[in-house]
Formats: sequence, C-alpha cells, structure tokens
Amino acid sequence: MALTSKRRAELRAEAHHLAPTVHIGHQGVTPGLVEALGDALRTHELVKVALNRSADASPKDAASELARFVSADVVQVIGRTATLDRENPEIERKSGDLPPWRR
Repeated sequence: MALTSKRRAELRAEAHHLAPTVHIGHQGVTPGLVEALGDALRTHELVKVALNRSADASPKDAASELARFVSADVVQVIGRTATLDRENPEIERKSGDLPPWRR
C-alpha cells in the first residue's frame, strides 16, 4: 500500500528525531542487512537507514531496493539517509500508546 502524502508528512516529522538503526556498508545490500532491516521494521515500524560513503549504490536506489526486499514504503531519502516504514499488524495498539518507534 502506497503512503498518502499526509501520512508521509507525518512519518517524516516523526523520523526527524530518530537515529539510523541500520547501516549499509561497502558490501552494499546483503542478506544479513535485509534480515536486520526486517527485524528493525518488525519491532519499530519506522526505521532510518544510513548509507556509508564507500557504498556503490546511490541512496535512492539502495532505499528502493531495500523497500522492495522487505515490503516497506520509502518515506524519504535525504543525503545518504533513507527512512522506511512498514506497519506491523501484530503490534498491539491502545489509544494513548506511543508509536513503536518511540518506545
């Protein structure tokens, strides 16, 4: 499901304060990196990914590739940092609870 512009703006605002959780090194997108990103998305839903300067891929290409591998949406790409979002229906949500990325 593609993000609406309103939802994308909300997630961009939320992601502003997050630190990168996953880092893409000189080896690029590896199975281990995809697994780590999947785990991070499963627990936090909103994840920042930092692309190392020595990585060969462009940040937009790497973000698109990762999003495709983990069935996530690209919220934004700024510089060498991408933000991905994937909702986890298994996370219990109660009104008044903080979103998973703030816990």
